[in-house]
Amino acid sequence: MRGSDRPLCEAYDVALLDLDGVVYIGRRPVRAAAESLAKARAAGQRLAFVTNNASRTPSAVAALLTEVGVPADEADVVTSAQAAARLLAERLPPGSDVLVVGGMGLRHALYAAGLRPVSTAAGRPAAVVQGYEPMLGYGLLSEGAQAVAMGALFVGSNGDLTIPGGDGPPHPGNGSLLRVISSATGVEPIVTGKPERPLHQESVRRTGAKRPLVVGDRLDTDIEGAVNGGADSLLVLTGVTDPLRLLTAPPNRRPTYVAADLKGLLVAHPEIVRTDGGHRCGGWTARRDGGGVAVTGSGDPYDGLRALAAAAWEPEAELSRESLADALSALGL
Repeated sequence: MRGSDRPLCEAYDVALLDLDGVVYIGRRPVRAAAESLAKARAAGQRLAFVTNNASRTPSAVAALLTEVGVPADEADVVTSAQAAARLLAERLPPGSDVLVVGGMGLRHALYAAGLRPVSTAAGRPAAVVQGYEPMLGYGLLSEGAQAVAMGALFVGSNGDLTIPGGDGPPHPGNGSLLRVISSATGVEPIVTGKPERPLHQESVRRTGAKRPLVVGDRLDTDIEGAVNGGADSLLVLTGVTDPLRLLTAPPNRRPTYVAADLKGLLVAHPEIVRTDGGHRCGGWTARRDGGGVAVTGSGDPYDGLRALAAAAWEPEAELSRESLADALSALGL
């Protein structure tokens, strides 16, 4: 984690934004999202909305964004279905049959890439592509398994095991559904969505970003995807990740910046300074003591969180979860 002496909306030309948990939750806007993104755009930052959800077309995603107060059109949206379609178009002859185990988002993307979506294995399609679809049934899964067993290339739009369940427990995601065909055939899919590189590459290609900033709420998809793509990232704590999960994240899931919400795009982020026995950020200092850590000071509690992250991520640090939780409590987080 590091600082930036300029607001992030000025330091990075394109923000590659996750959606659920960052801009909206279900069909409800996330706090401060619409006004923060409007100000980022006014400052000159371009916005792209990058989603692992392959069930919706870009136009449907743009309509939902507009509904929650973030005006967008389909050119602003990049989906895992588009990344999957590009990968297939690069590997198959134009017009090849691709069996779609999913919804309209995948079909739309395949048509746009010059491929022919089909629904049965009878014609021995060249590939099978699977993406999340809430009404997906046994019949289509069975067709997909037959085609893969006969040698079709197997591609998955994303490997998320779960998706948000609203106010209840999470629901099975596409990664869980991929296991049906994989278990039946013994063939593992090529996955194109976050955290794998194809979706990040598709986002950069479509936006022409020179210095992209990945913005997300999940360590295992958004932040790991940024690390895999060699991009900086901003973690916002409006979705599934809480401060303790951040502090205990492995190296491949650690963001460049952290903020409470998308207002973090609009401000500079203070540098973290190494001091004798500790790390200072803003008005806070985090000091390790054996297997524990203490944070002292005052000011923005998120500066304290940044200092804590620097202390917790030291190579030799072995801080207990209890100690980290106590330090977060001292910050009011």
